[in-house]
Amino acid sequence: MAPHRTPDSSRRSDRSRRAIHDAALALVGEVGYARTTIEGIAARAGVGKQTIYRWWPSKAAVLMDAFLDLSARQAAEVDAAGADGDYGIPDTGDLEADLKLVLRATVDELNDPAAEAPTRALAAEGIIDPALGAQFVENLLDPQLQLYVTRLRAAQEAGEVRADVDPRVALELLIAPLTHRWLLRTLPLTHAYADAVVDHALRGLLVRP
Repeated sequence: MAPHRTPDSSRRSDRSRRAIHDAALALVGEVGYARTTIEGIAARAGVGKQTIYRWWPSKAAVLMDAFLDLSARQAAEVDAAGADGDYGIPDTGDLEADLKLVLRATVDELNDPAAEAPTRALAAEGIIDPALGAQFVENLLDPQLQLYVTRLRAAQEAGEVRADVDPRVALELLIAPLTHRWLLRTLPLTHAYADAVVDHALRGLLVRP
């Protein structure tokens, strides 16, 4: 007789968590955050409602964890494909080209239906729930903003960007316009707009001849 194997509870838990993450992201994309419920996530994931409540206190917490997991998986796929960096900003020596490349990628990400709904939901819920908002900033927003700080400081060291520029303030000249247009949905968020934002921002940042 084959030896009896004890079920691997950790592997089962990982499968359940992944199923819950995928269900939360899918439901928010399909029906919106307001109509997404713990019961709906549980049914979609094929788990009991109490399983979710054992790991997370609310659907917002589930969505936050799901989004962090999705980001980690995407980064792992980039690494596995042998791509350079981990969503970092390239440093080719041409700041304008590098910023336009990454802002165009940001436009694509914000316009991606799979990411748009959960990102909007987390941003809105973070305003109501300060603890969730702080987690959103710490885990999702700040790491991305730090990439801009690093690239702009490198441009300062190369003598391309003015020495008196604060990179943390300067990055807002690039990010804030895209976020504003995306949040309000007043005008299309396009590559051409991203390029224009870079052009206007650099007029104030670069060392003038």
